[in-house]
Amino acid sequence: MRKLDNNLYNVGVNDSKIKLFEGQFKVENGMAYNSYLIDDEKITILDTVDQNFVNNWLKNIEEVINTKIPSYLIISHMEPDHSAGIKAFVEKYPTTTIVTNTKALQMVGQFFPKLKLTNILVVKENDELSLGKHKLTFIMAPMVHWPEVMLTYDITTKTLFSADAFGKFGVNDSSEDYLDEARRYYFGIVGKFATPVQNLLKKASALKIDKIASLHGPYLDNNINNYLSLYDKWSKYDPEVEGVLLCYSSVYGNTAKAIDIIREKLELRKIPYQVVDLNTTDITYAISYAFKYNKMILASITYNGGIFPSMLEFINNLTSRNYQKRQIALIENGSWAPLANKVMQELLSKESSLTICENKVSIKSAMTDENINEIDALISELLGK
Repeated sequence: MRKLDNNLYNVGVNDSKIKLFEGQFKVENGMAYNSYLIDDEKITILDTVDQNFVNNWLKNIEEVINTKIPSYLIISHMEPDHSAGIKAFVEKYPTTTIVTNTKALQMVGQFFPKLKLTNILVVKENDELSLGKHKLTFIMAPMVHWPEVMLTYDITTKTLFSADAFGKFGVNDSSEDYLDEARRYYFGIVGKFATPVQNLLKKASALKIDKIASLHGPYLDNNINNYLSLYDKWSKYDPEVEGVLLCYSSVYGNTAKAIDIIREKLELRKIPYQVVDLNTTDITYAISYAFKYNKMILASITYNGGIFPSMLEFINNLTSRNYQKRQIALIENGSWAPLANKVMQELLSKESSLTICENKVSIKSAMTDENINEIDALISELLGK
């Protein structure tokens, strides 16, 4: 439990033991499941927590309100890491009114088919709810990133309770970089749903937002425009950095040598870059970096008439997340029938806003002087020089 502001508490939990969030995202610094409590004339809880921490969550609530009874439980998102405590809460506080929207209420029935709710308040866009000093209103945000998602805005304190939006990986007291983990979270979980995010940002632009309280990650109470602008940039697929991401899959090191040569040439030109070995780097990090930079070089060996599995997985994950507005250069290696460039270009050609460099590098087993010349031409085209 942590007091955040006058009458506002985070009664959620930090999960420092989890290593794989949603079965796929590495979270070396754990995960936060936030739940908020507004201590007003009508005590209000916003969302619950993961099933492994329901008892801890209920104790956190008791620590704030003692024997008082909450008036409202607001359900903004039914994903189980935020809704698992609904049944236990209702059993403990049967007179509390459940506040949610029609779609979320339907999902409550799906997740808890035997749960009988007697006090329900179904809200819709712009409905208001007075707690005493605090007055709340509701913002529907379907497909950010589930169809029932609803945000709550505290008119009194100008706080946006943002469901999964503006979240990040990691527990709330970790020292990891916010930007990298927030970007990885966005493109891993929310990023495919860019149009709904843009719709939400348009609604948010009509509000004065001083604080953002997400269901994952820290309580944001300064530089709010910075976080809003990041979500605007990400949901428009605009890059953050003018530089080059070098992604490669190599088995015996010859393809990796081409990347080393390019890295040295970029350093001489003082061009920002980052190198990713797709065989050893967690793919969710690689995806995040791909959306960070405006240019990318892909280097793959030819494998079973196609491309190496790690490169194939990487490209498929990018295209499934609508990767766009970037310039890409291709490098292949094949000892007898190099086909990787052709396969990579076909996979990427589904998105018309991607620009594939005409100059390509084709290595046959090991680097040659001719390959060095091809690399120079590729870099010149990629950098526009």
